[in-house]
Amino acid sequence: MEIFKSIQEFPKQSFAVATTGTFDGIHAGHKTILKRLTDKAKEFNGKSVLITFDPHPRRLIHPEYALELLTTIEERSELISEIGLDFLIVQEFDEEFSKIESIDFVRHLLVEKIGVKQLVIGHDHRFGKNREGSFDHLKEYAPVYGFEIEEISAFELEAIHVSSTQIRKAISSGDVKTASLALTRPHFITGKVVRGNQIGRTLGFPTVNIGEIHSDKILPKQGVYAVLVDILDDLHLTQIPGVANYGKRPSIGEGDPQLEVYLIEKGQNLYDRPIRIHFIDRIRDEKKFTSKEELREQIVKDIETARLLLLK
Repeated sequence: MEIFKSIQEFPKQSFAVATTGTFDGIHAGHKTILKRLTDKAKEFNGKSVLITFDPHPRRLIHPEYALELLTTIEERSELISEIGLDFLIVQEFDEEFSKIESIDFVRHLLVEKIGVKQLVIGHDHRFGKNREGSFDHLKEYAPVYGFEIEEISAFELEAIHVSSTQIRKAISSGDVKTASLALTRPHFITGKVVRGNQIGRTLGFPTVNIGEIHSDKILPKQGVYAVLVDILDDLHLTQIPGVANYGKRPSIGEGDPQLEVYLIEKGQNLYDRPIRIHFIDRIRDEKKFTSKEELREQIVKDIETARLLLLK
């Protein structure tokens, strides 16, 4: 898959089959649309093109709200590349772009610049200035500008019982298992191993502390989780089972929430290395323990619980 940083950089195709949207999470509903896109491209011997946006349009339109992204643009690009699309266009969504009228978006960008002959969109898709463009508009534009339009019906998408909003709610409530079903993969956090205060070592369970997490990324409800871990700069390393704690660690002093992981089957000397945490299932809420021994006993129980959950 080839990635372009703007529509203006994109070389016009003789027959482009395209879709457009944020596609945050690349969940089961998104994959239905993208499969139709790639299938149609093969049917017409054309090229599949996804136009997405960064930053997320809500950053400009509703800056007062937290984004809580399921995927950063880098993670989204990685997941899209696994689907087999030909091209990904990551268009900067700035004030100038947000003011493009829907008809100009279709005529000048989709048709004249990209070469769209087939357009595939999800149910209730909106586009253009103030989200004025709709499927009805596209049906009007299609014969005028020489392309065909297909809408993935509400029935097809709702049959999957999935939306980005539902997934965010599941993650925020700690129900990462349900979120993984909708995503067709576990929800994950990408970051970097940073130095902590090494309290875990004094308990006999050294942990890795995860920093440099994207500020817009949604994290699960605070608590303890069974996880699988990737060390991203090690091409030969299989996923490592682990126990993650995300929270304020009340037994060792209140503070800002932190994400730390005990790796069950590997040493902990991973400072400055990129890491990805896949949340498989929730074990328990955070709890304040009265002694280090009580905390140590609970960690042993958490590890055994994680082993059982990860074997399922």
